[in-house]
Amino acid sequence: MSESTLTIQQMQAKVGSELAVSEWVTMGQDRINQFADVTNDHQFIHIDVERAKAETPFGGTIAHGFLTMSLLAGMADDSLPQIANRRMGINYGFDKMRFLSPVPAGARVRGRFNLAACDERKPGEFQLKYAVTVEIENSDKPALAAEWLVLALV
Repeated sequence: MSESTLTIQQMQAKVGSELAVSEWVTMGQDRINQFADVTNDHQFIHIDVERAKAETPFGGTIAHGFLTMSLLAGMADDSLPQIANRRMGINYGFDKMRFLSPVPAGARVRGRFNLAACDERKPGEFQLKYAVTVEIENSDKPALAAEWLVLALV
């Protein structure tokens, strides 16, 4: 969990800037298999290493796009500053999410968070928009780019 704490006014002053970069997370085959089991998405490109090597352009298995997206919650929790006096945070959804590049099994990924907006919707309720990318280590192209909406109740 991030050690820094900012007031909502300090957050608003940071609109347009990068707030955090998470630690690297390994996208291991075990994680991919577990995600396949939880979501019932057992497409061979994710779980059958030999077939994926033989029949895909990826050279092996790749992570589910939704698995990559789901890692954002932990990446955010580990890296983003806390909001002072926040009673709760609520995932509000995404705008413009794209899976730009496959994540090979065994690769490491990390989240990069830019604060695009921090608007008060009603007293004590703020909508934050993060322009977020998930980078793949040693790759020029990110795995994911999105606008992530979060509500902060302070």
